[in-house]
Amino acid sequence: MDRNLALEIVRVTEAAALASAGWVGRGSGHDADNAAVAAMRRTLDSISFKGRVVIGEGERDEAPMLYIGEEVGNARDPEVDIAVDPLECTNSVAYGRSNALAVIAIAPKGDLLHAPDTYMEKLAVGPKAASAIDLKNSPEENIGRVAECLGFKISNLTIVILDRERHFDLIARVRKTGARIHLIPDGDVSSAIAAALPDSGVDMLMGIGGAPEGVLAAAAIRCIGGAMQGRLVPRNMEEVERAKRMGVEDINKIFNVDELASGSGIMFAATGVTNGDLLDGVIFRPGGAITHSLVLRQKSGTRRFIRAEHHFESDPAY
Repeated sequence: MDRNLALEIVRVTEAAALASAGWVGRGSGHDADNAAVAAMRRTLDSISFKGRVVIGEGERDEAPMLYIGEEVGNARDPEVDIAVDPLECTNSVAYGRSNALAVIAIAPKGDLLHAPDTYMEKLAVGPKAASAIDLKNSPEENIGRVAECLGFKISNLTIVILDRERHFDLIARVRKTGARIHLIPDGDVSSAIAAALPDSGVDMLMGIGGAPEGVLAAAAIRCIGGAMQGRLVPRNMEEVERAKRMGVEDINKIFNVDELASGSGIMFAATGVTNGDLLDGVIFRPGGAITHSLVLRQKSGTRRFIRAEHHFESDPAY
């Protein structure tokens, strides 16, 4: 794929972030999400590719825009699969909390797992600990192996976990190892990426979050060179059947990062909506705004942190 697409897709996340940032702290996640979806779709349709949404806002009957299977873009080639989360951490925007992002990943057709909207158990680390993790092992064993690979004492290891009741037992077990825990209220995409980046202050992600978000995080980690594993955790038989319809034959399968996001043509972009572990949020100023984005391209291994100034009068897209 044309390398310029990496810089094209960051326009998509910038537009979604700018549109949703106006709703920060106003108590309406629904309005913030709608604004992000509309801006993202409009910008996607301005890009020269033929894109198909494989992870989006839901099925066609449930989502008016960016539904699974929708085609976007304004050209015949290249054909790409698209995973989007127009607003990761909707509640964080509604209540003015941290870590909200607009996120997109693209890859050649067939290279992104069609993950159902269910839970996924995840482990994520950076390149130095790529060989250390295995979902078949206990949390204690994974923590010990990661610390060894990084050359850390366990007490110096920082692990990100979503602050949820389902994780109470995991949190207790991690604390017994002596490792440090960074609890987050919502959204594990940014934290999974941070775990794969050097000098982020985060060494490992553990716990259960969304499966679609797992694919987005895996796409970023493939570009960075870290490791991730995921295993679906369906909540009922309906979700099991839906996963099978989407091509997941073994519900208990442990997916490696290169099965969640395969191939060699992955591109990823994220723009901060509110301040977080990975990116700064949108800053409004008279006549415009400043955004902070991360752009990754797997083929070259390039990582770009982009701080962009937007002038609303001269840019009708925003």
